Amino acid sequence: MDELVTASGFSFQRGAEPSDADIASIREKFLVVSRAEALVLGNRELFGRLAARAMLPSMEQTYHDWVPQLILREPCEYASVIAQPPGQAVTAQVAISLAEAEAASIVAAGPALEEHRRGVVDELWASPYLTCFPESLDPSPFPTTIRFCHSARASLRPLPAWWDSADTPLVYVSFGTVLGNISIAADVYRTAMAAVDGLGVRVLLTVGRGFDPSRLGSLPSNVHVEPWVDHADVLAEADVVVCHGGSGTVCGALAVGVPLVMVPRFADQFENARRITDARAGRTVELRTALETRSQPHLDEEHESRRIRVAVEEVLSNPSYQRHAGRLAREMRAWPTAEEVLARLSAQTNIAEPIQPKTP
Repeated sequence: MDELVTASGFSFQRGAEPSDADIASIREKFLVVSRAEALVLGNRELFGRLAARAMLPSMEQTYHDWVPQLILREPCEYASVIAQPPGQAVTAQVAISLAEAEAASIVAAGPALEEHRRGVVDELWASPYLTCFPESLDPSPFPTTIRFCHSARASLRPLPAWWDSADTPLVYVSFGTVLGNISIAADVYRTAMAAVDGLGVRVLLTVGRGFDPSRLGSLPSNVHVEPWVDHADVLAEADVVVCHGGSGTVCGALAVGVPLVMVPRFADQFENARRITDARAGRTVELRTALETRSQPHLDEEHESRRIRVAVEEVLSNPSYQRHAGRLAREMRAWPTAEEVLARLSAQTNIAEPIQPKTP
């Protein structure tokens, strides 16, 4: 991500991560273990042990060089808390998922975190918890919960004329950035594409920069594939989003009142999908796991594509889904902006000027 961060104009220091082999062995297991086992595998072994250990040296160097006064961390990044000198900074965790899921992550990772430094878990619970999820979907167990909304971008870029007609509904299909690195990625994309083949809609599929679109073979004529498109641009035009139920995609869609069809595969996606479905802002289609695929070969790709297709057709044809998504969007827009929350946190640290590193 060096190029992206450099283009933003911010100074930065690069961290580290576990080896590709260590990450791959855990990532593939997510598809075949139970959800409870996946919680421990991801949060304790991957994030609590491997990732924290890999990140600690660079994090300690960052504290030495920058002497930061405010730390904004995502909940599964633990090295910044483990390495933090006592009293040096205010630390806040910025949610990437539902509050209950984040709390369960801390519980799962706790034994590994306490091996790094005793007392870390208590510090995690005590730090401010920032989230953009609406409260009606996401009651929070964290004692200091601050909700915020993303500011609307001043100008949106219209999508290029990738389709012959701009009069049909736009279906945005995205399964995030992780799926493209997993062995089942091509199968999941092909199943989704078969679901929209022949529908009177335009389809934009984004696959991430780590997946080669040529692996998909020939595509339906109404489908256009891109590695990545800015969410704000495509969501401003989308009529429905088909996704795995990851928090970034569902929050982005709900913030602008776009209903969803969710096809969860792992981690928090199942619970995100359940709550949004219960709120009548979308539909959930659960596909077979890798084990079920082997044990039930009669349930073929065509069967699963039909289930996704039915869900997409229902969400497009029934205006109540858009109405309930709009209700959640209004709730989310009522919270302070991210900039206002940042100013509040910065005031607690007496920051007068933007933080700059001590050394270039």
